[in-house]
Amino acid sequence: MRTLTVKRIRLQVSREELVRVRRGVYADQPCGDEEELRALMLCLPPEAMLTRQSAARRHGFGVLREDQVHVQLPAAVPRPRLPGLVVHHSVLPVQPVLVGGVPCVPAVRCAVELARTLRRLDALPMLDAAIRSGAVTQDELIAELSAHRSLRGVRQARELVPLADGRAECRQESQLRLVLIDGRLPPPEPQLWVHDRDGIRRYRLDLGYRERRIGIEYDGLSHLDRERLRHDRDRMNWLHANGWRMRYFTDRDLYRRPAHIVATIRAALA
Repeated sequence: MRTLTVKRIRLQVSREELVRVRRGVYADQPCGDEEELRALMLCLPPEAMLTRQSAARRHGFGVLREDQVHVQLPAAVPRPRLPGLVVHHSVLPVQPVLVGGVPCVPAVRCAVELARTLRRLDALPMLDAAIRSGAVTQDELIAELSAHRSLRGVRQARELVPLADGRAECRQESQLRLVLIDGRLPPPEPQLWVHDRDGIRRYRLDLGYRERRIGIEYDGLSHLDRERLRHDRDRMNWLHANGWRMRYFTDRDLYRRPAHIVATIRAALA
């Protein structure tokens, strides 16, 4: 750490020997995202810790893109006003944990807070990712719910935590599963393996009903690749020949006509 006078700092900035990262924080070279985050934390009260989407990314389950930095402060601490900063006052006591040297809300607290405050279609993918990352377990999430009783959104969190499943591998798979559950259909099995007659694993489906031999797939941009298309056609033909009825959906179905998804799978199950 170096102590410089204001005059010296201005001189070195003018010579491009120093770079202004944040007000009162300078570096001797251009900074990446990590250095900018650490510079921001230096500008905040000592009680500040990362929370919500910012903490989720650091814990390994940040499935939603968020350019702003979310921090939590005790209710009695004034709210700083800095560019790119979102401040959340919390009434729940919490002991921060250091993740890469930056104080964060613990993973289980972060996950339940997001389950309360995100829209429903984004909350389940986040919970699935939290379990898949190993940052939390479902039992830990259930135990954490009791601390949030009477807080806004806790009813949604109580509904979604029991549905969370770490086998889901992407946000759209989790959302597709939720659409079916909210449509009052049986919960499909995520990442369902299909075996051949010798019991050898052949193909893995995004979702499915094993006993009914119904498979459900989300087709994203990766399926537009020519080599992937050839593989998909071989896979589709093999599944059909082995008694599987496949149903495929895209982003248009998921985000614009979820009722069509429910009706299609309900008809297949019937």
